[in-house]
Amino acid sequence: MRPSTTLLILLSVVEAALLVVVLAVALTRIRQRLVRISEGLATLGSALAGVESAHLRVLGDAASAINARFDIVLSALPGIAAKAAIVAQRRVR
Repeated sequence: MRPSTTLLILLSVVEAALLVVVLAVALTRIRQRLVRISEGLATLGSALAGVESAHLRVLGDAASAINARFDIVLSALPGIAAKAAIVAQRRVR
């Protein structure tokens, strides 16, 4: 026995409506999760801003002084490397 055309059309409409409902529920849950994530990120951002203003800005001058000393060391490295290459060549012979 073959189902009637009217029944098939009705089942197709019900299936499409059910799909729309499932998608709406899924999208609503996704939106809720994204709102929670956004709130968490806002809290984290404000906490990090507080840490930066309270602790990291004080370290700015010290970091500049340390970086200046590293620049001195880094500028000496090519000369040290050249001398090390000479020593290495003498040992190989």
